[in-house]
This record gives sequence, C-alpha cells and structure tokens, in this order.
Amino acid sequence: MKSGSLRLRVTLSVTIALAAVLIGLVVVVDALFGRQTVQDQNNLIRDRVQLANQLEKQRLQPEQLYARLSLGGYIFVRITEPSGAAFGSKPPPAAAPASRTVTYRNGTRITIYADSETRQQANLRRLLLIVGIAALVITAVGLIFLVRFALRPLDHMATLARSIAAGNRGRRLAPARTDTELGRTAAAFDSMLDELEGAEQQARRAESRTRQFVADAAHELRTPVAGLQAVAESVLQQNPETDPEERERMLLLLVRESRRAGRLVDDLLALARIDAGLDLQHEPVDLRHLADAEADRTRVLAPELAVSVDGPSVVVTGDPQRLAQVLANLMNNARQATGGSGGIALTVGASAGYAQLLVVDDGPGIAEADRERIFDRLVRLDEARASSSGGSGLGLPIARGICRAHGGDLRCEAPPPGHTGAVFRISLPLLSSADAPTVAFPVPTP
Repeated sequence: MKSGSLRLRVTLSVTIALAAVLIGLVVVVDALFGRQTVQDQNNLIRDRVQLANQLEKQRLQPEQLYARLSLGGYIFVRITEPSGAAFGSKPPPAAAPASRTVTYRNGTRITIYADSETRQQANLRRLLLIVGIAALVITAVGLIFLVRFALRPLDHMATLARSIAAGNRGRRLAPARTDTELGRTAAAFDSMLDELEGAEQQARRAESRTRQFVADAAHELRTPVAGLQAVAESVLQQNPETDPEERERMLLLLVRESRRAGRLVDDLLALARIDAGLDLQHEPVDLRHLADAEADRTRVLAPELAVSVDGPSVVVTGDPQRLAQVLANLMNNARQATGGSGGIALTVGASAGYAQLLVVDDGPGIAEADRERIFDRLVRLDEARASSSGGSGLGLPIARGICRAHGGDLRCEAPPPGHTGAVFRISLPLLSSADAPTVAFPVPTP
C-alpha cells in the first residue's frame, strides 16, 4: 500500500483538475469570442460595402471616401485610384478573415477589410491567462488549509488507534452519521475494534478454560494415581503371611484404579484428537442397524433393562466406529441413570435433510439449566455415581465433538409432558436427502 501524503495528493489532484478546467475554459472562450468577432467584422464590412456603393454617385475625393468609410481600429479601408496611387490603410494581410473590394466605374478600387486579431480579443486572452494563473495559485494555497480541515477526522482516527495500541481499550469513534464516506470508514473501524477485542476476550476465555481443564484433568488423574501408589505400597509392604483374601482385594483395587486412570488418559487423548481434527472413515452407515446393535449390547449388560428400537433404516455417511462410540456413551449414561432396571427407547427418523436418532430413558432426567452444561469437559451432575462407575466427565464432550466432526450435532432436549427422563438427539446429514424417507416422529416414552 502506498503511503504518500494524502493532503499533497488531494491538493495536487484538485489543482491539476482546476488547471485543466481553466485551460479548457480559456480555449473555449477565446474560440467563441473570436468566432463572434469575425461575424461582427463581416457584418461591418458588408455595411461599409453598401455605403461605398452609395457614395459612388457623390464623386468624393479619396480623403473624403476614407473618412466616410473608415471605422478606426475595427475596419480598415484602402483606396487605389486608376492611376495607381493608393490612399488609406496598408494592404490587407493574407490572414485577414474578411476582405471585400468595390470597384467604381471610373476604375477606383476600394478594399475594406478587418485585421486577423482585434485588440479586444488580445486583451481578453491576456486577461483570461492572468485570472487563470491567479486562480490556480490562490486555490493551491487555500487547498492546503481546506484539506487539512477536511482530513481532521482521519487524524482523530489515527490518534484513537495509537491510544488503543497503548492500552486504552474501549474507546470508539462513534460516528454521528454512517451514510457518508467518513461515517462508513469510522463505523468499519469501530466494527474492526469490536471484533478484535471480542476475539481477544474469546482467546482469554479459551486460555482460561484450557488452564482450568488442565488443572481439572491433573486433579482427576491425581486421584487414581494416588490410589495406585497407595495400593502398590500396601502390596509391597505386606508379609507373606498376609490373608490371601486381603491380598486379592488389594490387587482388584489396583486393577480398578489402573483402569480408571487408563480410561481418563484415553478420553483426554480422544479430546485432543477432536480438537486437532478427527481422521474419520467415510462410508454409508445405517443408523437403524447401529441402534439395533447397541440395544443388543445393552440387553446383555443389563438384562432387567427394557430397551426398544423404532424407526426405518436411515443411511448417513460417517465413521461407523466413531458413531457407535457416541451411541454407546449415551446408552451407558442412560443405563446408569435408570439403575439398570428401567427403560430406554431409541427412535430413528429423518427430517430437513438430517437423520435423527433419539435416546430417551426414564431416569431422573436432567435439569434445564444443566442440559448444555453437561457437554462441558469434566462436568459431572452426580459425582458419587460417576466416580463409582469410573466416569471421567468427558464422555458427552467427546460424543458431541464426534457428531460435529460429521457435520451434525448432539443436544440434550426437554422431555415430553408427563415424562421426567433425559432426551438426547443425534443429528447427522443424510447420505442422500432426495432418496431418504422423511419421518415425523414425536419424542418416545420408554
């Protein structure tokens, strides 16, 4: 970007434009004035010729003819007698715009002509040049001050930018009008500052969340690691005569804590991959088949749990392993919420170009204030139940991240009237919205 002086550029541009206008004006005025002068001269010469024809009968002397026909500095007269003697003005120049000759019967010739350039035309041209040069000089000098005054808002913008760069946040230009050039520029400047400060605040919040997440993750890891250390030390310090049942209990505790730590590490690794961008397999996936397979798995894990699946075959494009991971996470949460003896309903459908998979349980449900908070990392609504089940508070964030990586989403919705359980909706783009069925389905009740 060229950064020359804007004042100098505006001053030179206006001066050059004015000079071009003045030159054109001088040329046009001089041409029009010259044309009108020639026309007036032709009219005067015609009048003089008529008068000369009328004076032929009076037989005047050359001096008298000259006095009657001459008009001073406008029209020139030259009289040539038959003998060759000349009287009056000099012969007309070759560049004379108009010239007429009258010849009397006695041989006297009277030549009436006008000069190629009158004194008035020369004076007018000189005056136009003087006035034009003076106007250019005055305009150039005046523009220096006028442009400085006109560009004062830009100086104000530069001052404000330096002030903000120095740390004075929150200041704005706040233009009174936004339908002018400076108003639009000032409004765009304010919008840019808002975006920059908003991005800075978001970056600070993201940094704060990252620090909090790291601290929470370290705290979560410290618990199983401390348990592992305590159990390992107890096992090492036991005597050979220690009760075998007590030794077996300590080993089981060691395995449980190691699994808990390993699951937390796996979840942290999965979140890191989601943040970096998942490497997904892209192939057709039938959500109905996926729901049937997960329902069969849940029936094996919890035989007393009533699991139902409803809806047609709906095909999406995605990674079957990742989508199965999402559904397994939701089903595990629903199984824990119902205590292993309630009911879970899965419903498959499609609408508005998206496949829909609802997971509804008849557990205690999720409060409205927590339906979005549960997707935050390391958030548990029931610490005791989550700890006993080995949950890390990362399952739902991972599930939502996988759905969004597929171009869809995962939401927790309000249950239908008269129902208190949790409702989770998986939305994924259809493989072909033109061929897929459109199914309008209500929220099922398990």
